[in-house]
Amino acid sequence: MLAREQNFGRAAQACGVTQPSFSAAIRVLEEKMGVPLVIRRSRFQGFTPEGERVLEWARQITGAVHAMRDDLNSLKRGLNGLLRIAVVPTALASVCELTTPYREKHPLVSFSVLSCTSAEVLQRLHNQEVEAGVTYLDNEPLGKVRTVPLYEERYMLLTSAEAPLGERTRVTWAEIGKIPLCLLTPDMQNRRIINRLLNNAGPVVAPTLESNSIVVLVSHVQTGRWACVMPEKIAQVFGLAAQLRAIPILEPEEVHKVGLVVLDRDPLSPLTEALIAQARSLARQS
Repeated sequence: MLAREQNFGRAAQACGVTQPSFSAAIRVLEEKMGVPLVIRRSRFQGFTPEGERVLEWARQITGAVHAMRDDLNSLKRGLNGLLRIAVVPTALASVCELTTPYREKHPLVSFSVLSCTSAEVLQRLHNQEVEAGVTYLDNEPLGKVRTVPLYEERYMLLTSAEAPLGERTRVTWAEIGKIPLCLLTPDMQNRRIINRLLNNAGPVVAPTLESNSIVVLVSHVQTGRWACVMPEKIAQVFGLAAQLRAIPILEPEEVHKVGLVVLDRDPLSPLTEALIAQARSLARQS
């Protein structure tokens, strides 16, 4: 809990105890281990090297206990419980392709789907706050995880027919760089990919609006006064209204792999194993 909250007070509150009790419990653990685990000054400063090792072991032990509990429950009632998935915003529209057939096979399983940046997906996965993530596989380091590629992400210009470039059947990154855009915020991996492509194509007009919400971006495009670069799957979901057009972007055509990620460990919980199987089935159909 302290690793997640990065604060003694918030960690104690999340555990339902007072801060003095929480701090005392940490000190007892340090005495048992015979090493300091936490860097203490006026406030929490992080973990010692020994504390980081203990934290990693604790995560493995906790994950194994949860997997054991799920395994035993599945023997009694079949797969059941909550499956938590962290997803980058540009892949949210594809999650139903995993969860819907999964639940048809295992109707006692429920889902929690969280919208996160690619960094948050990995952080939540390693902190055991989620069982799986859906994120980019080939653009930034992933660490020690297992992956299942789901689809290839391609990019479209989402705009209105009356807006600049709206009458075109295809456009280039250089042309897009000359029109006002609304884009995801810079902490999103999708935005970093788009920034690189636009910068490589020439001088770029700064975005006139940024948001971490796809819905916000699309609602602005629907006014007819904005344009946005969207992955093809998102454009297929939102770009069906009569006043909007989804135009392929070429020169160069950019493709990135998006897929499922889970921790690389054994054993995995039956819920996670079933999700991997469903992801592989989906990948074969793509």
